Amino acid sequence: QVQLVESGGGSVEPGGSLLLSCAASGVTTAWYCMGWFRQAPGKQREPVAHIYAGNGQTLYADSVQGRFTISRNNAKKTTYLQMNNLKPDDAAMYYCAALLGCTGSFNTIATMLSAALSYWGQGTQVTVSS
Repeated sequence: QVQLVESGGGSVEPGGSLLLSCAASGVTTAWYCMGWFRQAPGKQREPVAHIYAGNGQTLYADSVQGRFTISRNNAKKTTYLQMNNLKPDDAAMYYCAALLGCTGSFNTIATMLSAALSYWGQGTQVTVSS
């Protein structure tokens, strides 16, 4: 059974940093593309960052480019999202998602990760306020 468990959320002031983790079980994560999404109250879920299976290429939403970094440790079956210089607009529930071997553009991968064959965690809350 595949499970994804997010952790690392919390409350920070603007300009602060957080490291989110997504621990997987029941899958060989090296074969999966992984993505981070977020959803704020009253807003649609939006993709944040993706990392390919295989070559580990990373893709980012324009709103987080240069501030967030997605990475993975396949031996630990864990995907990370390092978030720096956090802004109030970054506050949301953050989810990780996994899909076997997806490739393509940022939006293509977001669509594929949102499809029925993907796996999702329960989310971790990020609050950014002073």
